[in-house]
Amino acid sequence: MNGVQLALLALHRGEQRLSVELADVAARHRADHEVHHVATDVAAWSHEHVRRLAEASGRHRLDLDGPHADPWNSVPSALVNELSGHETRGPEPELLLLRDLRDLHLAAAYNSLHWEMLAQVAQASGATDLLSLAASCHPRTLRQMRWTNTMIKTLSPQVLSSL
Repeated sequence: MNGVQLALLALHRGEQRLSVELADVAARHRADHEVHHVATDVAAWSHEHVRRLAEASGRHRLDLDGPHADPWNSVPSALVNELSGHETRGPEPELLLLRDLRDLHLAAAYNSLHWEMLAQVAQASGATDLLSLAASCHPRTLRQMRWTNTMIKTLSPQVLSSL
């Protein structure tokens, strides 16, 4: 596997996970209308990124359906463990939302780094299609990070001071 393929595979898996987790957070916090609607909207961005990465992968001789080791552990294992199977029981809903936002932010940051790596290898190798893809998708990932960061800044003081 070459560097372009490694970056594409890591991004494809990371965006898949982020899309699913955003949809899960939207469903889990549907009573909070802002979280529900924004998470649903930005999940669609990651879903579109997955589709576009799949198209690009075919042009760069990468079969995303084939067996692959998880490159660079696309999402840190602690994040995967925490994100899988969250339920609304347990912590107070506000604390759960804060934890979900933190985890979404970390997953988006992880994808952002891979978008940057893809852009750099695309530029170095002259893969203008991938450079264009990164230029188109990476700003949305940054927007996902800004949203989660803003929500964390808004919620943290009241949630954490009430513990």
